[in-house]
Amino acid sequence: MSISGLITALATPFKADGALDPDGWQRLLAQQLKGGVQGVVVAGSTGEASTLSDDEYDGLLRSAVAAFGGKVPVLAGTGLSGTARTIALTKRAAANGATHALVVTPPYVRPTQEGLRQHYLAVAEQGGLPVVLYNVPGRTGCDLLPETVAELAGHPNIIGIKEAVGDTTRLKALLELRSDSFAILSGDDGSAARSLLSGADGLISVGSNVLPGAYRTLCDLARAGQHEAAEAWDARLQPYHDFCGVESNPIPVKALLQRIGIGHGLRLPLLPLSAPYHAHADHLAADVGALEELSSR
Repeated sequence: MSISGLITALATPFKADGALDPDGWQRLLAQQLKGGVQGVVVAGSTGEASTLSDDEYDGLLRSAVAAFGGKVPVLAGTGLSGTARTIALTKRAAANGATHALVVTPPYVRPTQEGLRQHYLAVAEQGGLPVVLYNVPGRTGCDLLPETVAELAGHPNIIGIKEAVGDTTRLKALLELRSDSFAILSGDDGSAARSLLSGADGLISVGSNVLPGAYRTLCDLARAGQHEAAEAWDARLQPYHDFCGVESNPIPVKALLQRIGIGHGLRLPLLPLSAPYHAHADHLAADVGALEELSSR
């Protein structure tokens, strides 16, 4: 399946007591289908993957695969700090029906560029799924540099990168690697319009948990090269881009989801949205219905 367009990094809805909220999960999946997303990520950092049990991880992934029924890619977050464990989780994701693995750079251990290269080659060759690289140095403590990506991009089982560094120089270097077999995906809602207008293939979004239709419209306009329309729509979404960064992801987006009836909170060590931001969350949530109506397809 093609990895392009709008892909939502799904949040994981929990009940007030911290248990999984299966009904909330199904509502979230249905909302994504209705909004026209072109892919989803299950159990990434937005999905609080580090707090999920093995059974929870497997169940969420299987239910997403069933809900989307082969219509769009279902990516599984499988990146861990050790290569052997990453390969094992990637194999498990494949067994549960995932179409691709989204593999973040190994958190905390800070490998060299050669270590990263060997890590990704091992996962691509042994994990059993096509691999999308994921670079988010602000979370992991290491940066997958474009020259290392260039060495990996030719591997037949490494099919793209989610790049969360919203830097124009970085984007330019990565776009030079883009091909029919290697996709460049923005991992930053705030700079996504610029990236897509410059030639990126898609966006893996946080804000689209709440506004799948609106973010799909943004992606469609930008990928079509409609600069003025895309920039105007991006400006309309800017308050949501900004709000999703006021505290650590996924705290803000889960506050918005709760206000539209999906889920009730997070798992420690993450806490609910701080009180000073509640009024802003209320205001933004009140506008979700209107924005989605404008984006209805």
